[in-house]
Amino acid sequence: MRRPKLVILITALAALLTMQGYGAPTSTLRLDFSNPSLYPSQWTLVIHPDGTGHFHAEGGAKPSYDEAEMLPGKVDRDVNLSDSFAVRAFHTARDKRLLGGKCESHLKVAFQGWKKITYSGPEGEGGCEFNYSKDKDIQELGDSLVAVASTLIEGARLEMLLQHDPLGLDKAVEYIAEAADDGRLQQICTIKGILERLENDPHVMERVRKRARTLLARADN
Repeated sequence: MRRPKLVILITALAALLTMQGYGAPTSTLRLDFSNPSLYPSQWTLVIHPDGTGHFHAEGGAKPSYDEAEMLPGKVDRDVNLSDSFAVRAFHTARDKRLLGGKCESHLKVAFQGWKKITYSGPEGEGGCEFNYSKDKDIQELGDSLVAVASTLIEGARLEMLLQHDPLGLDKAVEYIAEAADDGRLQQICTIKGILERLENDPHVMERVRKRARTLLARADN
């Protein structure tokens, strides 16, 4: 009779260890962004400590001065960020979690878009909303997440151009290369799929293929 009890005890212990190792609450970092002058005007980026996450963007009216431009009105996809980026982002979020929603500087600066950063994890949760933060680390975190979102939107635009306007790829890829150099775009690894398609497509201009190859080398680093 003791054997079944021993089996039950071992099974329960194994389940407990599994819960402790794998069932602990997962940390999540989320940025909700809105700026009615942009297109798309709203987006949400959710990331986890391992760099996985999801991006969704939509809404707004396409600016009249950009009517000739091919811009994605909606983007919805999973993302994979580099380990180093995820580590830095979560380090800042955890360290600044106790700001408790008060991080707006109220300085008279140009409107950049409302950014609501929310952290949730085993330690608790917290967040704040700002146009320009009084905290340097929070502002840099917001800027870097916006740069990631911008990269994803540009990647979606490349997909549209490849299908509907291949000649427009030259200017678009040139912009991505320049913006990646100055930091407006970050985590080029998130658009590796479309860059690989451009690099290997014999119907695409050679200049575009070369730039795509250069960007892929950056993404791997």
